[in-house]
Amino acid sequence: MKPQIISSLKKAGIKLPEKQIKSLIEIPPSTEMGDFAFPCFILAKEMKKNPNQIAEELAKKIKSKEFEKVESKGPYINFFVNRITLAENLIKEIKKQGDKFGSSKETNKTVMFEFSQPNTHKAFHVGHIRGTSLGESLSRIYEFSGNKVIRANYSGDTGMHIAKWIWCYQKYHAKEKLKDDEAWIASIYVDAVRRLKENETLQEEVKKINKKIDERSDKKINELWEKTRKLSIDSWKKIYKELNTKFDKHYFEGTIEQKGKAIAKELLNKKIAEISDSATIVDLKKFDMGVWVVLRSDGTVLYSAKDLALAEQKYKDYPKLSSSFVLIAYEQDFYFRQLEKILELINFKHAKDYHHISFGMVRLPTGKMSSRTGDNILYSDFMKDITDFAKKRIKKTMPAISQKELDNKAEKISIAAIKYSMLKQSPNKNIVFKKEDALSFEGDTGPYIQYSYVRASSILRKVKSQKEKTKIRKLEQKEIELIKKLSEFQDIVQKAYTTLNPSLIANYSYQLAQTFNEFYHTCPVMNSEKQNFRIELVDSFRQVLKNSLGLLGIDVLERM
Repeated sequence: MKPQIISSLKKAGIKLPEKQIKSLIEIPPSTEMGDFAFPCFILAKEMKKNPNQIAEELAKKIKSKEFEKVESKGPYINFFVNRITLAENLIKEIKKQGDKFGSSKETNKTVMFEFSQPNTHKAFHVGHIRGTSLGESLSRIYEFSGNKVIRANYSGDTGMHIAKWIWCYQKYHAKEKLKDDEAWIASIYVDAVRRLKENETLQEEVKKINKKIDERSDKKINELWEKTRKLSIDSWKKIYKELNTKFDKHYFEGTIEQKGKAIAKELLNKKIAEISDSATIVDLKKFDMGVWVVLRSDGTVLYSAKDLALAEQKYKDYPKLSSSFVLIAYEQDFYFRQLEKILELINFKHAKDYHHISFGMVRLPTGKMSSRTGDNILYSDFMKDITDFAKKRIKKTMPAISQKELDNKAEKISIAAIKYSMLKQSPNKNIVFKKEDALSFEGDTGPYIQYSYVRASSILRKVKSQKEKTKIRKLEQKEIELIKKLSEFQDIVQKAYTTLNPSLIANYSYQLAQTFNEFYHTCPVMNSEKQNFRIELVDSFRQVLKNSLGLLGIDVLERM
């Protein structure tokens, strides 16, 4: 209804640009105050009147069959929408736009989201799922809003953790066959950390290996590194396919570390960096940002120098980028603020367009997960638990289901459970992951929302629409509530886009499912006087919920 409100306000004499008027339109906290409201504060200076007076005068000028009434309340113009007109227009628009309903073409930029960032030779665990799910959802929201999105991944395939893995494998596991199994790969790293903790003198052996990896000076180590690196990367392919994500570009530390070293030297030459205890550092104390170490005392490159090189490489590969976002765990927030300050100090051309988005950690009820100690939930183990539970539930309702269909449905339900549990919280909040909650098929969960779609599909399979259209004379309260909730979708998407917050869409999906289920229990569709209208309303719900879940990277199912 916003276009009608904008048109009415324009006709009443408001001269603001349409885009600005649209941004000011609000949804009142109570339906008693109307369906939409327009604040008149911004008009006071130009019109040289009190906002209350402006609202009162403009409200009297607005006459339209689209609204049951328009009235002023203090500095606000409140619009009470004609419910039947809203229902007819909304259903028509949803049917016309289909999968594109709620989308926008207001922006047309090229943006990059770098997310997921698993390291080779380490576990891909539940903690990685949040960053992956968040990055994919934001990418979809940006695409839905008219942008071209480059999905990028950046992985550590060099550095001390690689040296620890290779050291441990060569010394204690050399007889074991190399596997592209994330659990096995992770176990070697965890064993390395344990052994080094028990005997710290062994760290010197690891440092020597790290130096050889850095210099590419040992043929045997190089070959082992290349083989195990590939095994790690191959183990991710299945994971990303299950998580409904993909990448246009995959960056690796090993390919940019030499550029990082060159940048470190440039920082020294420009007096931005200095030598301290043989290490190359940038002193950021005057900005209350501590010290940033670029190169170790032995000359090996650190993450910091590599990240500077990565920033340059991204814009070299994609010169038309308007913005580049890096999704990182909140623990890295201070480090990335340091990085962004360095980019500013070196006059990096795109410093103002290089941003980071930090998200909260995923924790167990017992505390923080760690790939170092092994106190985490491996993705593969987690998925097996979820899918096994889903299969049991599906078999209860569909005992004759084929194994192939069972596997497919269980995977989609499992991904819904996982992704929704990660996305329903605001990104900046920590998640205490409880397996029992994620596996629940009732309440505020992904499977519950999926099942609402299934229920709507079941209704439509059982009833057939008649050719004659039903003339709507009156709407039930639950019909009105569902219509209003459907009409909010585009605004929710816009807010999620501007705030970089997919939890708005996740929570909307749950609220929409709840509203539909209340409608379903109160307003029978089959053999109703308003059967045709309700069929269209159910079909509209299916479409909007499908679009909403799609922005979260969650597939819908026709049957469960």
